[in-house]
Amino acid sequence: MPRELQPYEVIERSLIKKYRKQLWNPFVAAIKRYELVQEGDRVAVCISGGKDSMLLAKLMQELHRHTEVPFELKFLVMDPGYAPENRRQIEDNAKLLNIPITVFETDIFDTAYNTDRNPCYLCARMRRGHLYKQAQFMGCNKIALGHHLNDVIETAVMSMFYGAQLQGMPPKLHSKNFPGMELIRPLYCVKEQDIVAWSRYHDLHFLQCACRMTARSDEPGASKRQEVKTLLRELKKENPNIENNIFSALHAVCLDTVPGYKSRGVAHTFLEGYDDAPPVSE
Repeated sequence: MPRELQPYEVIERSLIKKYRKQLWNPFVAAIKRYELVQEGDRVAVCISGGKDSMLLAKLMQELHRHTEVPFELKFLVMDPGYAPENRRQIEDNAKLLNIPITVFETDIFDTAYNTDRNPCYLCARMRRGHLYKQAQFMGCNKIALGHHLNDVIETAVMSMFYGAQLQGMPPKLHSKNFPGMELIRPLYCVKEQDIVAWSRYHDLHFLQCACRMTARSDEPGASKRQEVKTLLRELKKENPNIENNIFSALHAVCLDTVPGYKSRGVAHTFLEGYDDAPPVSE
């Protein structure tokens, strides 16, 4: 008679069974397409306590268990000043999901809350720096964040609407301030709706945004992203492929047809080499 599975084992099995098409396959596709994990890597999976980072941790565990590419995993939780109940929720969920977390503390919430301008931006920058530093201290060469496909397309739309540029969110990047460190986004091809469906199926309750700044009605970052979310949701009613189309467009930018672009911080114009370029169809 087969033994009864532990709750975390049931959740793990669902990733490669029930949600294989929605979660496991796009996760593995991103790992391979963007070459996110290589032999000998030591990856610090950064866990905020939300649904995205918790799912990322479980998927990375499954990858580590099944891959033929040897690499190491660490699971890193930064406490930026959580209320005790929020800290406890993260720890309880990590125990439920069998994720061996390492927690370290900072005072980021206090610092960001007391700034006059764009505390969300400051908080994000400070979080990233602390995560890089702690991961490097633990001997890791990469940090993995839980940004998903919807984050990618929302960022692109926001950059056009509010930043007057077309700027994406790359699947990986080298750290400027921490040499030898990289940031990877293994959920790059996973849709948020499928993450929500998975968490609801297992009746999992993850931490929502536990930041004091969310109570500020004048903080622009969160409200602008919510505007874009609402817009895309409305557009999806008329065009169900809108998310896939935007995502695909980011992989197929036709530089020959745009008047200008930036590469590695240098601005370029279509006039460069214009007279030497072959004619294109009108």
